[in-house]
Amino acid sequence: MISSMTGYAVKTRDLERGTLQLELKSVNSRYLDFHFRITEDLRALEMPLRELLASRLSRGKVECRLSFNAAAARSEQLKINDELLNALRHLGAQVSTVLPEAAPLSVNEVLRWPGMFGEQGIDFAALGVEVLALAREALDDFTATRGREGEKLAITLVDRVKAMRGIVQDVAPRIPEAQAAYVEKLRQRLTEALGNASDERVLQEIAVFATRIDVAEELSRLSTHLDEVERILKAGGASGKRLDFLMQELNREANTLASKSAITEVSQSAMELKLLIEQMREQIQNIE
Repeated sequence: MISSMTGYAVKTRDLERGTLQLELKSVNSRYLDFHFRITEDLRALEMPLRELLASRLSRGKVECRLSFNAAAARSEQLKINDELLNALRHLGAQVSTVLPEAAPLSVNEVLRWPGMFGEQGIDFAALGVEVLALAREALDDFTATRGREGEKLAITLVDRVKAMRGIVQDVAPRIPEAQAAYVEKLRQRLTEALGNASDERVLQEIAVFATRIDVAEELSRLSTHLDEVERILKAGGASGKRLDFLMQELNREANTLASKSAITEVSQSAMELKLLIEQMREQIQNIE
């Protein structure tokens, strides 16, 4: 399957202590380029996430956002630290003995005392398993969106290949007759220009010119490259770089075709081919 480098996916997971959210989005790039936006508490998970993403992706500028929103503690989760409460009571009594005018701690101050409800912190290291499981789910959706986009790109490219084949098949049968007519005109002009020159000299000049305007090889290579484009699209996988290289080769043949053109039919066909190649190149820039 052909995959696009453009994709998006977001997944959330509700846990006892809060909610995890992981977002993936990407655009085209020559290489695989990661940008992570992760809360500092979960920064240690960047490397495992990088390895996971790299195992499934080969090209694209990929942005990964990972966040954790802690939930407010429920009443049944709250448990007063009796040891700390008794310690505060004894300390309060000592202070009252030495400083009778000192105001005692209020209930609100006692409840806000650090550690009064035991350890309410979150073990972020233990979230690693949950984060990677969530990342796998998001990655499945992410690659699926890239695959659907890639399928559309492949259909567009196949249509362009068919159009190019049509141009080659339409112009190829007309080239020999058109070239023969052009060569005959050239023969007449050479005979008039050379005057008493021998027929052998005229034939030599015509042979050299006929070789220079022969485009059969270019048309053959165009067909071969189009065959390879179709083969790659059917094979799927990470093929953007190979397709981009083939666009360079197709463009080279189209340019040669235009430069060797001695007849209007070939010139027009070369221009149409170059337009289609440029349209394909633009689409291929988004293929992984």
